[in-house]
Amino acid sequence: MFTAVSLKYVSLGVLVLQTTLLVLTMRYSRTLHSEGPRYLPSSAVVSAEVLKIFTCILLVLKDHNFRVCSLNQVLKEEIVNMPQLTLKLAIPSGIYTLQNNLLYVALSNLDAATYQVTYQLKILTTALFSVSMLGKRLGIYQWLSLVILTFGIALVQWPSDTSSGTEQKDVTASSQFMGLLAVLVACFSSGFAGIYFEKILKETKQSVWVRNIQLGMFGLMFGLVGVWVYDGERVRQNGLFQGYNILTWTVVALQALGGLVIAAVIKYADNILKGFATSISIILSTMISYFWLQDFDPTSVFFLGALMVISATFLYSYESTPAINPSKV
Repeated sequence: MFTAVSLKYVSLGVLVLQTTLLVLTMRYSRTLHSEGPRYLPSSAVVSAEVLKIFTCILLVLKDHNFRVCSLNQVLKEEIVNMPQLTLKLAIPSGIYTLQNNLLYVALSNLDAATYQVTYQLKILTTALFSVSMLGKRLGIYQWLSLVILTFGIALVQWPSDTSSGTEQKDVTASSQFMGLLAVLVACFSSGFAGIYFEKILKETKQSVWVRNIQLGMFGLMFGLVGVWVYDGERVRQNGLFQGYNILTWTVVALQALGGLVIAAVIKYADNILKGFATSISIILSTMISYFWLQDFDPTSVFFLGALMVISATFLYSYESTPAINPSKV
């Protein structure tokens, strides 16, 4: 039987593995040359929400010994009879849906390693939102780690000299700017939505799986609107699941798993620790991006920046070890 401490580190470890696999498979699926139309990111986001809702319903059913009547009662009491709390979750759900779509844009324009390091800027935005929204107090080592993190990400984005032609450089610069912009918006949206969701989870005693069903319901609605607005014509021509293959379904499954793992991490740890755990996956992403995807040519400046980000991870952990909340039962 898992204790609260072991659940914290198990969920963090699973999150590192899931994040690494998701980024690499998503990048590979968006750059893989294949016959026929490529799958639609908006469709993949909707599929992930459906899978997440279905999985959460099964988990709630399992918690109630697979009694359907108990499941109906829980869903009615915590969703239908609590409309105010349910509507509150529309805010983070809408932001998460936007963020998931932005990640596809980012990974279509940035290599996996650069994306992974830059996306850790969400740790800084999450820290700022946690201080302003939750009243969390950070120690000197934590603030120092956030400064190191910011400088590390700046070094990763430092332009490198290439011997390619001017036209190719312009195309690459335009693509990188689009990817960077998508990552920056995703960082701020991730920080706000994560802290907002953490506040709701820790102020209520309801099941984390029920909360994910609520998030998934709104996410599915927002996702379908996104499909209709951005890809409606292509869906009418080739269908919602155009371009789907085993790799696409793997990306969908990993994205759905990510929502569940993140919810567990927020419940048993905290949001900033979640962000730093994700940073560990930078090492794996960089190595696999270089040796397997072969879309990444690291420079000494990139390695210096990545080292600073990883160092910031351990510096934050050093400060956060005594964090215990005895008031929760």
